Amino acid sequence: MYILKPSWLRHSGEQKDFEVYSCHISPDGSRLATAGGDGHVRIWSTEAILNATDPAYDKPRQLCHMSHHLGTIHSVRFSPNGRYLASGADDRVICIYQLDSNPPSLAATFGTNEPPPVENWKTHKRLVGHDSDVQDLAWSYDNSILVSVGLDSKVVVWSGHTFEKLKTISAHQSHVKGITFDPANKFFATAGDDRHIKIFRFTPPPPNATQHDMVNNFVLETTISAPFKSSPLTTYFRRCSWSPDGNHIAAANAVNGPVSSVAIIERTRWDSEINLIGHEAPTEVCMFSPRLFHTQKPSGNASGDRSSSSLVTVIASAGQDKTLSIWNTNSSRPVVILQDVASKSISDLAWTPDGQTLFTSSLDGSIVAVRFEEGELGWVATSEENDKALQKFGGSRKGMGIPEDVDGLHLEDHSKAGELRGAESRMGALMGDFQPADKSETPITNGSKSTPKEGGAHDSAGPQASKEAPKTAPAEESAEKTAARIAELKSRVQVTKDGKKRVAPLLVSSSATGLLSLPQSQLVGAKSTKSTQNETPQTTLDLSKPFHGLPKGGIVSMLLGNKRKPVATEGEDEEAPAAKRPSAGPIPVVVDTVDGLEPASSVQGASAQGPAPTPEYLRPAITNPALLCSQVRLAVPKVRSHILRPLERGVLQGESSLEDASKVPENIILEARNPVRPREPSRIAATKRGALLWQDFLPRAILLVTGSKYFWAAACEDGSVHTWTPAGRRLLNGIILDSQPVVLESRGHWLLCISSVGLCHVFNMKTMSAAHPPVSLAPILDIAITPLSLEGPTPGPGITSAHLNSVGAIIVTLSNGDGYYYSSTMYAWQRLSESWWALGSQYWNSNDSSISALSSTAVGPVAGPSKKGSDKASGEDEVSVSAGIIPFLERHTTTEFLLKGRAYTLQRLIKTLLSKDGYEGLESTVSVAHLENRIAGALALGAKEEFRLYLFMYAKRIGAEGLRGKVEELLNSLTGGVLQEKGGDAKDGGDGRGWFSKEETLCGWDRRELLKGVVLILGKFRDLQRLTVQYARILGLTANDEDGGERETEGMDVE
Repeated sequence: MYILKPSWLRHSGEQKDFEVYSCHISPDGSRLATAGGDGHVRIWSTEAILNATDPAYDKPRQLCHMSHHLGTIHSVRFSPNGRYLASGADDRVICIYQLDSNPPSLAATFGTNEPPPVENWKTHKRLVGHDSDVQDLAWSYDNSILVSVGLDSKVVVWSGHTFEKLKTISAHQSHVKGITFDPANKFFATAGDDRHIKIFRFTPPPPNATQHDMVNNFVLETTISAPFKSSPLTTYFRRCSWSPDGNHIAAANAVNGPVSSVAIIERTRWDSEINLIGHEAPTEVCMFSPRLFHTQKPSGNASGDRSSSSLVTVIASAGQDKTLSIWNTNSSRPVVILQDVASKSISDLAWTPDGQTLFTSSLDGSIVAVRFEEGELGWVATSEENDKALQKFGGSRKGMGIPEDVDGLHLEDHSKAGELRGAESRMGALMGDFQPADKSETPITNGSKSTPKEGGAHDSAGPQASKEAPKTAPAEESAEKTAARIAELKSRVQVTKDGKKRVAPLLVSSSATGLLSLPQSQLVGAKSTKSTQNETPQTTLDLSKPFHGLPKGGIVSMLLGNKRKPVATEGEDEEAPAAKRPSAGPIPVVVDTVDGLEPASSVQGASAQGPAPTPEYLRPAITNPALLCSQVRLAVPKVRSHILRPLERGVLQGESSLEDASKVPENIILEARNPVRPREPSRIAATKRGALLWQDFLPRAILLVTGSKYFWAAACEDGSVHTWTPAGRRLLNGIILDSQPVVLESRGHWLLCISSVGLCHVFNMKTMSAAHPPVSLAPILDIAITPLSLEGPTPGPGITSAHLNSVGAIIVTLSNGDGYYYSSTMYAWQRLSESWWALGSQYWNSNDSSISALSSTAVGPVAGPSKKGSDKASGEDEVSVSAGIIPFLERHTTTEFLLKGRAYTLQRLIKTLLSKDGYEGLESTVSVAHLENRIAGALALGAKEEFRLYLFMYAKRIGAEGLRGKVEELLNSLTGGVLQEKGGDAKDGGDGRGWFSKEETLCGWDRRELLKGVVLILGKFRDLQRLTVQYARILGLTANDEDGGERETEGMDVE
């Protein structure tokens, strides 16, 4: 054994030598990389180090030095293929260096004491992803990923090919100071100051992998804490190491009672029954030799047949006691102990690839080489022995899978071509590319106000010109104007806060396959901007506008036993001015209107200045005796002296003044006037352009009015509902409700009445029938599940809105953020939106195309249905059934969260829960469940566009997570009517509905088209190709029908 400590092998400074925090040997053993406190990475020749005692040796000692960090460098690691060198420092940046074949420039060392560089290492990438110091780095054995850990408690996974961030893991609760990879390429382990070692399972990603593809990769397998429960937190590093045979992990800074030790963790069982005891102070680093050793010298002819029992591993450990110990698995005592190797703590260890030389670095600035002779540690086994030992762990099998056949490769090509087209379309949208084909058919975006930009002159252009434009304009645009537009974007000047001018940076995706990143859950409560407009399906919201008779905080609901106040939102003093009347409940920050989320000030600001246009209240409504014994009690609206609502183009508007309602000459204005004296009749009238169309008188005070282009309706204080035709003819006899009306809404031929005892009545004026028997709001008001506390009854949530869609379905939102839909086929309420999804799902208000505009997503619109829809007459018939309801309800949930101020607290609770044992997959599971909830809701509501969009999002997610069972079930369900023989008798008792129907359509879409889209999305996941290729053959997407597959990808890009 030789110990070499050359005097020139150090990071020298003007006054002292800088600390050396890390060292590593290149895979070919010719270079030693060191990193120090001077901010330099230095590359030395190992040949020069080993020949330091030879005076005749005159080759270069230092090959290169790089100083691209702004602080102390804590870790330096060569990639296993020797192509890259990575360094991490306390400037939070990771630098990737690559050896350039060109000769180095001497300008970098001019004027310094540095020797001229021999090799030209250039910075290839700078990776920014940590919020604090980067403590350690490690490459996977197949070079597919680089993992960095730091003092920000994060574990960041980078692609080893493109160096894009694939995933950020926040599993540790304190600083992370060590990382090591399984040589079988199945796991990696991280060690942190939370006294835990966490084992993560991973599958090596392909070169073109994105964040979204890695959603369910890098999953926490287990957490080991037993050997570290009382370990000190004084060590600078916790560098662990995995044995070359894959059986054990050596973990530094463990304790065995009061004694410092190195814990040996066994694979699969993940427990620590072996401890290496001998160090007098905490250990900082341990490192296995990369080769296996024979305990006896093998004979030449029997080396291949020698059993694995004679093979041992060798491990070196060092730390704060300045002692280097070398152990093997054949003995409980160290093979070698070198004391006082350095004057300060030993920071890192590095073995040469042949396993015979060990390099150590220390905080005193010294670098020591320990050279062993043959037989001192054992006899080095061949590399085939290493591979043989790893075979039982699947070390030779690639995790990304191999295509099953030519059809699988062809399907993968289709999928990737669609991905690339989707990325190009998004980049074109980012650059502002003009798309005349889409502009003429752009429908109104739900959640944003429709503002006609160019008037009717553009719309009245000839149809021939609009048909010819898409063919010629794109080519001209890309050839002539793209360069000018990009130059203009690059030259945009911004003025900073200090008055300086700077060129605004141009946002460009960092990779050619830059698919959308993993969605980040966020709560959006601001007014809809351009970014939020694209998060809703481009269809008009299929809901009535229920902004009449509902107070600010919604309709208050009470449990049985609570005393109901006769006035819900105002004080009892009738003569008090409106400005001084206290409002019930919190004042909303934003208001969820049909046009999207808008600030409350802009919606209600008009009434805050000048004379208030709000109607005058005469008195509280008379309480119905039915409320005394009712399980549900809703606040009844007051009797107002004047109710006015205009009907604009067949759509009923909210309450307004006569002056505002008369601004549009075509408006039909419905007015109801209640007398001051209770015994006098009430008057209701309809006018247009100031002329009276019809009028009628009612014996009771009118509480609520509504109408559509098909009928008018008014609800009275005695619980009766009266209806008229547009000309004023009585349509039905008075409908008697069980108590006073609370909500009265209309949509098309449908009329919704909700009474104060919580019963919902839905009537069809065209068929003069009810959609279903009266249904109670009690289940959704938590009547059945909210217990009575010891202090008294618990109030249930209030009703913030009640809607009807175009087919008469009831949509109700509550003050706790939940949104419900009543299924007339199942006679039950179904919850479509709730705060649970907002907390746990990655798709809530995400930047991914969760609710993106269909014309700009990679899924792409379907031309056929949209063209047919554009030929319809303007009005309610043009609206898709249930369009936009699910996004509307989810926005309402977000608004209530912001209103109650619970979002931040609950999100912190969820984040804490994710770090606990057993909840590692919580966020992933909830995200998949949220997509399934969206799909089920869209199918139940008949929301055609949302169903297709959510289905494709769901297919991509379960494909990325490798949920084979769900993928197979989804494909089988979509196949339903495609392969079904017509006229076949059903053995299971009749035809099903929805997923189980035998029709060729599902939610209005051709099953074959949906199946094609799902198969194309799943085509790139090789581990699922054995499933998807079967369906691709059915659909003609394989090599036998190449042209047909290409046509399909043109019509439907896969995101």
